[in-house]
Amino acid sequence: MKTHLLIRAALVGGLFISASNPAEAVTAVLTPTKDNTIFENNGNSNGAGQFIFAGTTSIASGNSPRRALLAFDVAAAVPAGATIDSAILTLTVSRTISGDQSVSLHRLTVDWGEALSDAGGQEGGGTLALAGDATWDDNMLGTSSWATAGGDFVGGASATSLVGVEGTSPEWSGAGLVADVQGWLDTPAQNFGWIVIGNEGAQATAKQFNSREGTVSPSLEINFTPIPEPDSVMLLLLGIGVAIRRYRH
Repeated sequence: MKTHLLIRAALVGGLFISASNPAEAVTAVLTPTKDNTIFENNGNSNGAGQFIFAGTTSIASGNSPRRALLAFDVAAAVPAGATIDSAILTLTVSRTISGDQSVSLHRLTVDWGEALSDAGGQEGGGTLALAGDATWDDNMLGTSSWATAGGDFVGGASATSLVGVEGTSPEWSGAGLVADVQGWLDTPAQNFGWIVIGNEGAQATAKQFNSREGTVSPSLEINFTPIPEPDSVMLLLLGIGVAIRRYRH
């Protein structure tokens, strides 16, 4: 009878004690699962190109904007339930026609496509879009269109960074990126990535970045804390300790 009471008390005690191994922060570095550029003036795309673009061309080239699209598979690299502590997107400037320009990230609200379109050369004008490519009018050519030409995205920027000369590697970070990445981890079906928008209020602001097919891929560094794992042995010992104290009283 005493043994039965002791075991029962231990089990009850274990239910009310939380013991876990301390969770340590972890870093994951992701490369895009897809990227592309959409071009206002010609409806082209550049899904398989080595570069992505953000900003406007010169008046001689039509003074039209280009916008880059990027997506990362957060749920494949970060365990479910983890807490995102920080997120840093890094792009490498491979060519530019301007000085420092503000470039912003906006969270996309619908999915989009990357096909095998490849402009070649400097790629600044894109090339004929293929089925499944994102274009200025279509999120997936031949399948569906953006609700708003130029992309469907959240109006407020998730982050903004000053982008300078060729060879530099600007970074985007902050609470907005953390919120985006946390949301994509918690709800992977809503992960459509970011659209990269340069200074479209002036001419000749375009920035060329390396794409995932380029020499230095874009990267998303995520620092996160996993859910602490319960220590079953500690739970048992603590539960027994509670049971003994209850039994003695």
